[in-house]
Amino acid sequence: MTNLRKFSDDEALKPYWGCVEARAERIQRCEQRLTEGQRRLMEFASAHEYYGLHKVDGGWFLREWAPNATEIIVTGDFCNWVTSDHFKMSRISDSGDWEIFLPNDVLKHGQFYHLIMRWNGGEGTRIPAYARRVVQDDATKLFSAQVWESEPYAWKFPKPTKKVKNPLIYESHVGMAQEDYKVGSYNEFRERILPRVVKSGYNTLQLMAVMEHPYYGSFGYHVANFFAASSRFGTPEELKMLIDAAHEAGLSVIIDLVHSHCVKNELEGLSKFDGTTTQYFHAGDRGYHEAWDSCCFDYGKIEVLHFLLSNCRYWLDEFKIDGFRFDGVTSMLYFDHGLGRDFSNYDSYFHGGIDFDAETYLALANKVIHQVNPEAMTIAEDMSGMPGLGVKVEEGGLGFDFKLAMGTPDFWYKTLEMRDEDWNVDHMWYELTNRRNDEKSVTYAECHDQAIVGSKTIAFELMDAEMYTSMDRNSTSMVVERGIALHKMIRLITLVTGGDGYLNFMGNEFGHPEWIDFPREGNGWSYHYSRRQWSLVDNGFLCYEFLNNFDREMINVVDSVNLLESEPSKVFSHCDDQILVIERDGYVFAFNFSPDHSFSDYLINGLRGSYELAMDSDAGHFGGQERVKANQTFFSADYENGHGIKVYLPSRTVLILRKM
Repeated sequence: MTNLRKFSDDEALKPYWGCVEARAERIQRCEQRLTEGQRRLMEFASAHEYYGLHKVDGGWFLREWAPNATEIIVTGDFCNWVTSDHFKMSRISDSGDWEIFLPNDVLKHGQFYHLIMRWNGGEGTRIPAYARRVVQDDATKLFSAQVWESEPYAWKFPKPTKKVKNPLIYESHVGMAQEDYKVGSYNEFRERILPRVVKSGYNTLQLMAVMEHPYYGSFGYHVANFFAASSRFGTPEELKMLIDAAHEAGLSVIIDLVHSHCVKNELEGLSKFDGTTTQYFHAGDRGYHEAWDSCCFDYGKIEVLHFLLSNCRYWLDEFKIDGFRFDGVTSMLYFDHGLGRDFSNYDSYFHGGIDFDAETYLALANKVIHQVNPEAMTIAEDMSGMPGLGVKVEEGGLGFDFKLAMGTPDFWYKTLEMRDEDWNVDHMWYELTNRRNDEKSVTYAECHDQAIVGSKTIAFELMDAEMYTSMDRNSTSMVVERGIALHKMIRLITLVTGGDGYLNFMGNEFGHPEWIDFPREGNGWSYHYSRRQWSLVDNGFLCYEFLNNFDREMINVVDSVNLLESEPSKVFSHCDDQILVIERDGYVFAFNFSPDHSFSDYLINGLRGSYELAMDSDAGHFGGQERVKANQTFFSADYENGHGIKVYLPSRTVLILRKM
């Protein structure tokens, strides 16, 4: 491993290169341990093919791993929930594997079942760890595993019809995607929402909360059943139909992968599955995430690695998804979960309480995913900036294809606290382009985090209560006029200055009002804030349509020329005028953030040749004042102050110029 190619020219990283090499050696040793040098890692990641409920000739085999159990009995509606010795599982290994064969005349499609787990000193009802279908009873609100026997799904499009190199991600939640006061379904999303995503121009669909979770309001973060697609939204086949349709439309589909923790529920989840707290999780305080009220996996145990790595492969194999957004990577990497750290120097990354087992797991997960599907994308939700996170494992990294630029939304919310006239465009450029050039990133102005109750979307931050009274297209509200103008500029400059991908949470493209608040006791179990009000953009009377038009055209410009494959460069800036001009792949983006100064014949130094006006945020169909003449062409020339082009830059607008 001493021959690793250095993945960065960062001088500050050189003293820590030994730590990078040690990391690579740990990963290699662990992989060797798991595979024994006899097979590929993806072949090790096949626990789901052995454990769980599997149909065979004449009946079903059910297998589980429960080393501390002294007895396991299967019960369900097939035996009227009676605990009978007739349905005892047999212990078949010293490591704690249990098995039972249930003939066809006992177990049938649609029936519900539990495990009665017994250990020295106690017992409990459990759902099998590898259950592929888990359903909540409407009356009792209890969850049960369900026998699910269906014909193999006939995939028409097992992979997208278009290859995505630079993801433009539409982050979605199936349950809250509809406008009705209820939980939406996979079918409703496929029929009603997917066409919107396709029309909007995004090339990647990110589905949140797909893995089964007992509490709907957890946004899918408190996962209980890692191999079960949430039954709230429909059947596994209906989820496959949604993914198939997305692939047909050219979209890649990724899902949230929550391997950073597990719900602490005992009936539904893995907590005390076999009577111990340490079967899947760390002992003591290390096994409990106080901030999240959940259990923390022990990534140093082979059986836990077997479970989690197999879970990665399962979703790729069974549902043909195209990758994952790994949730809570920062929490995994550090013993203190990264809470309260500023990560101001490299000691924080290499000498600051790193969980080497978690680090190794992340690298191995990326190896498994890319062995199963070399075109799959993995995205790390990490706010620490760990060097090498987005570098191939073979080169000393952890193997993620992208990492989320989590500092960008923080920058915007701090900026929105300032007076408009105090916005500094040079500082803006620095913050929006401050990232490691040896790793790919996905940027965003806001995601679901900024929309959850207790926070505000950018649109709500800009316009607040006036969104209720002044979004009519004929309104003369100065607050709304400012909000619409800045909403467009913030999103475009975030995309243009960003790295290699872009993300938007559903509805934010048109400035969806209010926040997200799932049904809970505190709001009377209301669905009012747990839906998307598509009628606001569809009815033709409100300004939301303008923001939607702008977002769609913005995405189209970027995607049509693969703009994100190039790097942005600053052409010109003037802090007093609040003018920032950026060039990327032959396109020039001229931003005027001044709240009250429009500039005629403004010289943009450094541009040569002729440019046509490709897009104007001040256009009428974007809710602007139409101060710039459409279809203009600009020619560079020598002027007293330099060579460039002269343009009219109205206040709070951005012009997109295309080099001819």
